[in-house]
Amino acid sequence: MEAQEVLRAVEAARATVSALGLQGDDAVVISNSDRIVVRLMPGDVLARVAPSAHQAVSELEVEVARRLAEADGPVAELDPRAEYRVYLRHGFAVSLWTYYEPVEPAIAPADYAGALMRLHAALRRAGLAGLAVPHVTDRVAGAQVEVDDRERTPALSGSDREFLGTALSRLSSSIGRGDAGEQLLHGEPHPGNLVSTRKGPLFVDLGTCCRGPVEFDIAHAPDEVAAHYPGADDDLIRQCRALAWALVATWRWRRDDQFPDRDYWRIEGLTRVRAALDGA
Repeated sequence: MEAQEVLRAVEAARATVSALGLQGDDAVVISNSDRIVVRLMPGDVLARVAPSAHQAVSELEVEVARRLAEADGPVAELDPRAEYRVYLRHGFAVSLWTYYEPVEPAIAPADYAGALMRLHAALRRAGLAGLAVPHVTDRVAGAQVEVDDRERTPALSGSDREFLGTALSRLSSSIGRGDAGEQLLHGEPHPGNLVSTRKGPLFVDLGTCCRGPVEFDIAHAPDEVAAHYPGADDDLIRQCRALAWALVATWRWRRDDQFPDRDYWRIEGLTRVRAALDGA
């Protein structure tokens, strides 16, 4: 979000917390991309605030988090002092979460894989079978639209546009016709979405849920994690890793993308796609 929008989003979070009788005058923005995550003190509330246009994604995240907590999944929990819902305030969708003080050291690959396996097991038993979420290939189709439309991605050069479009098409076809079993996934369980806490590793940002092979989730984790996930298809992980980077690169080339260090990740994303395809 732009600076002015961040200020408005923080005020929406403050107003939401205040209306619930919680204290949140002091605000610290923890992350800022297409939405902000803000810690409100002294009540110690963690608010996720997105433009109201993203209300459906926020509602999906709240529902998945609620069900996964009931299924004992390794996820950050909603704030028990508030109703488990999305609050609409000043043009923003606000959800309230438990704040976990981060702990060191970094999460070891075996622990990362263990948390991901527990998450996948919880997703299978959490009663989410009827949840309306896209398949991995649907997300690729959306990215393909961005690449094909020069008005949406005007800064993407002709050669890079052709390369990215071809990579998305090839990888989507390959993964979509695979024999691996499929299930509900986190969608983007990269290290930025796994928090080390006193309760152990906990996943956050559940609004990216999709359906597909578990290898797609594994591909978002550091390379060393795959060796600790029994039964995973190494070749499929390599393909999914290339696809994950192709999606990242596509989103960064969008004209209206507000991701931090966008220009760096535009080039780095394309570089990672090429490296992943060379190793596939």
